Amino acid sequence: MTPPKPPPGPAPGGHPRPRLAVSSCLLGEPVRYNGGHSRDRFLTGPLAGHVDWVPVCPEIEIGLGAPRPTLHLLSDGRIVSKDETSDHTGAMAALADDRIPDLADIDGYVFKSKSPSCGLSSLPRYASGQPEERTDGQPVDRRGRGVFAALVTDALPHLPTEEDGRLRDPVLREHFIERIYAHARLRELFARDWRPRALVAFHSRHKLQILAHEPSAYREMGRIVARAGTWPREDLETEYRGAFSEAFAVRPKRGRHANALLHLFSPLSQHLDPTRRHDVLAAIESYQRGEAPLSVPIALLRHHAEGEHLAYLAQQTYLDPYPADLLLRHHI
Repeated sequence: MTPPKPPPGPAPGGHPRPRLAVSSCLLGEPVRYNGGHSRDRFLTGPLAGHVDWVPVCPEIEIGLGAPRPTLHLLSDGRIVSKDETSDHTGAMAALADDRIPDLADIDGYVFKSKSPSCGLSSLPRYASGQPEERTDGQPVDRRGRGVFAALVTDALPHLPTEEDGRLRDPVLREHFIERIYAHARLRELFARDWRPRALVAFHSRHKLQILAHEPSAYREMGRIVARAGTWPREDLETEYRGAFSEAFAVRPKRGRHANALLHLFSPLSQHLDPTRRHDVLAAIESYQRGEAPLSVPIALLRHHAEGEHLAYLAQQTYLDPYPADLLLRHHI
């Protein structure tokens, strides 16, 4: 059964509501080659109330039924039925041409892993029929990408994408969710009749989150924002979008998180007594040693920033990047 769609509008807690494309089978739709589904518990459970889904099943949308013959990727880039009597490459390309404009304003895409149409990587590719490639039915290699997924990701290179299997890893899951919420905030900014001062304010709120991902991008984006008011808005938007997306595509490691935490602590420390300063530093060091999750120092820093009415720090998106009830930072 397909989970009910939540009503559109802002997500709870003041966060934007990301628009997330997803392989339909992951929402429980019986569209797989065997007539079944691959319902994902995280997507249809904790995340469902916070996003608006855009379901996609390319194999159904090009007219194949469920159940249907299995498809194979060939070494020459084609997608065909297992017996090679039907070639669906052209239909997939036409579908992508039709669908990609509709996907231009989504904030992320969760693809079905191991699918010859939707898998992102490491898919088996089979001989294309050339005598020199014959391997008695065994894959030539496992370097394939799903045909539809490849067309989408090539056309939308800055779009956050992930596979369902990888989302079972708590670190990869947290990174993907952080990216789609950052993308949604940026989409909302540029969807309005924005002015340079709005971009400056947006960047100021994201500084420490960007620093945690990529310090070099933190410096470069500062130079881009410094040109606000002197560059044409279209050029400024293009430059900032690209740098922002590239920064968030980098998964932050523990050391970079610790660096961002210390950048938060530094201006806050002068407002704290020695006991509270010690508690915060101890929490950061405990996280850095791998003894505590990231949520522990984050909670302390946010509590003190709000308690001391330090709006610049309390409003940093690094402290509150997505709805807290997803509990993602408790596991990294």
